[in-house]
Amino acid sequence: MNKKILYSAIATIATAAMADFTTWFGDTEKVETGLDNATATGGYWFDYNDSADKGLSEVQWPVAKGTEWDKNSLQPVIDYCGGVCGHIVLSGAALSYDPFVGIGFNVVGETSTEDKTPAAGDATAWGGVCIGYSSSLAAVLELGLGDVTDKALEYDNPVAKLPKSTDGTMKELSWEDFAQAGWGKGDKITGPEAAAKLVAIKFKVQAKDGTEGDFNIFSVGAKVGTPKCSSTPSGGSGAAIKAFRAASSVKAMVADHKISFSGISSDASVEIINLQGRVVKKGMVRGASALDLSAVDAGVYMVRVSGKSVDFSSKIVLK
Repeated sequence: MNKKILYSAIATIATAAMADFTTWFGDTEKVETGLDNATATGGYWFDYNDSADKGLSEVQWPVAKGTEWDKNSLQPVIDYCGGVCGHIVLSGAALSYDPFVGIGFNVVGETSTEDKTPAAGDATAWGGVCIGYSSSLAAVLELGLGDVTDKALEYDNPVAKLPKSTDGTMKELSWEDFAQAGWGKGDKITGPEAAAKLVAIKFKVQAKDGTEGDFNIFSVGAKVGTPKCSSTPSGGSGAAIKAFRAASSVKAMVADHKISFSGISSDASVEIINLQGRVVKKGMVRGASALDLSAVDAGVYMVRVSGKSVDFSSKIVLK
């Protein structure tokens, strides 16, 4: 038998055998969706943004991402927050649409060891999704259907609205609660239809350029089954959104074509990025040290600072 066909058959059997979505309570970086295939790559949290179109939006994490096994792992953030939390900075730069960031997980995982494309799974039996979160910004829960289908929909994927809630809230959403916004001119699809070929669940914030806010996702599970997402979580709470805000103390100050910072206690790298997404200046800072920008033209830029104890970005104007 062809190796790829055999692998696919094994994956199908494994998916069928794992029918239960184990409610995630902000403890590990992997959500046990019950649809994971033989690659064991499904359920891991990831973040994404508008950088493909040269947007500069990002999530500022309370602690640096990464472990010795995976530099993009969100496990350190989850350990700190009791969930996935951060500070959102939306920067549209040259975008023709409102900037966005998102946090999500694939429900099945990669198609095979050779094919890294995320596979689709039938999540109909979940009945929908239950999510516990805090957010100072309105968000949506989006059903990701893979690059090919998303493009055919013109990225007008089915979504369900998540209102602002700085104190924390639980939202139970049936598949019927998900619908396309209607602005796309591509294919049409309903929430239940999307659930039958689901690739990813995504918490997404899209708003006007310059919007900032905090969020914490502290539980997620299937609408049908036990334990319910609305049960008392073992870790995380809406209060974590306030704790993160207090932890962010870095400030950037521009004067006389120099940029200086406060709140940085160790060596950190600095990048100055123009509206086309190109890095025009790099340097290192620590404490009250400043970076000379005399060779940088006047205009609007994004500054990004990263180091062992800092992950910060902000928009600056050079005159």
